[in-house]
Amino acid sequence: MNQTTTDKKPSKLSMILDVISGSFAPIIGVLAGAGLLKAMLSVLVMLDWISPENGSYIVLSAAGDAVFHFLPVFLGISIALKLGANGYVGGVIGVSILSPEIVHLVENGVHSIDFLGLPVLLSDYSATVFPIFIAIFVYAGLEKFLKKVIYKDIQLFMNPLLALIIMVPLTLIVFGPIGTLLGEGLATVITFLSEKSGLLAGAVLGGAWTFLTIAGLHWTIIPLAIANLATGPDPIIGMAAAAPFAQIGIGIAVFLKTKDKDLKALAASGIVPGALAGTTEAINYGIILRYKKTMVYVLIAAAVGGAINGSLGIGMNAFVLPSVLSIPAFSPILPFLIGITVAFVLGFILTYLFGFEGKVEKTKDNYNQLIVRPEKISSPLHGKVVPLSSINDPLFSTESVGKGIAVEPEDGRVVSPVDGVVTTQFPTGHAIGITSSNGADVLICIGIDTVKLKGKYYKQHVKQGDKVKRGDLLITFDLQQIKAAGYETTSPIVITNSEKYLDVKAFETNIVNTSEDLLKLSI
Repeated sequence: MNQTTTDKKPSKLSMILDVISGSFAPIIGVLAGAGLLKAMLSVLVMLDWISPENGSYIVLSAAGDAVFHFLPVFLGISIALKLGANGYVGGVIGVSILSPEIVHLVENGVHSIDFLGLPVLLSDYSATVFPIFIAIFVYAGLEKFLKKVIYKDIQLFMNPLLALIIMVPLTLIVFGPIGTLLGEGLATVITFLSEKSGLLAGAVLGGAWTFLTIAGLHWTIIPLAIANLATGPDPIIGMAAAAPFAQIGIGIAVFLKTKDKDLKALAASGIVPGALAGTTEAINYGIILRYKKTMVYVLIAAAVGGAINGSLGIGMNAFVLPSVLSIPAFSPILPFLIGITVAFVLGFILTYLFGFEGKVEKTKDNYNQLIVRPEKISSPLHGKVVPLSSINDPLFSTESVGKGIAVEPEDGRVVSPVDGVVTTQFPTGHAIGITSSNGADVLICIGIDTVKLKGKYYKQHVKQGDKVKRGDLLITFDLQQIKAAGYETTSPIVITNSEKYLDVKAFETNIVNTSEDLLKLSI
């Protein structure tokens, strides 16, 4: 523990990237849904089943376009909340740069006005990302300053008043033009790299995308893709799209090849949402991260598919999560189909022919073969109990990984919540998976996005394959250092095979001690 406390804190760049990812996480679902709706409409028009002049098309198109047009508003709210500032003021700052008066001037060819004698360059900020990010970063600092200097009893109205008077002109005069130039510059660089060597760019991005997703770093690239859409098709997701299809191929191969009922159920639970919605977390965390041989397979398959897509100039026309249903959002569509099909087939063939079993499955002894039984899961942590829905991580808050509960720890000890075996050990030490003797797969994740700490402030006391008893020490961590590094320490405890149980229910308690009852699993 003493050794880890001397490590350096994460860089400012890492903290900025964390804010970016945390700001997009709450709205990524509606972005993907709206993008899918736009893709479906384009298919209906192509099939001549509906006309753009049709009233139904106009209504549905409005639903699909709204979140993208008003993206600065949604981001203004989510970024401000992530930074601890007033989300409604952040939203108003976003609305201000999209006000009808400014939009009307731009549409009529007026590109400059003045504010107190200062020139204001006008632009269409709909669907932009960078201007509002810069503005809200500055606003969050201003909000903290105002809270220190403004008399507390008048802060309710005075802080928003001063913030709007200062921030809206600054956004239109300074941050908007700078953010626009930044977005256009990055789009130019990406386009240049794609045109210079789309094959190489696609291979690197496609091969890396799975691991960026597992580490949560893909959230920092998605804003670039959305920014590209403001000026035309985006090549980033077009190249990265090979990865989820390679993952689905691996999932199907595991489903067909394994004789383990639990693993077969896990694979099936990942294939359907992956194919239809582009959410492949179950495959990534349940298979690829668990069976190391599949990491090589997904790297090869996605790199080849990404190289094909990159070399053929695939672009995404509306933001979607790559899936079977979102294929119409990419163009040219036939080359795109070739790239993702190659990725899918390679992922499937490599897994099916060469297998996926490794050390993890062998060290589980007979636990994989157990039929689950009702049991009580004790708390691995001491602290305040909070529902999963309240935590700032969509992977857990939406129960994509499994049902469970979260604890805000008050000390730096993690103990085993069950009698069982350590079946998943993360090298970063921020999480651990245990299969109980009654068949429950328990995942304990210490903090939100703490995988980015790369093992700092964590010490593991067990290794993969170890048998443990309830209350045995698993991990120690430096709670204060993790908080000081800017990370939330709320820790999800989930049952990853929740589908095996009739109910996964938390005991009613606000504060829990280690080894006290936390979850009740019923069948």
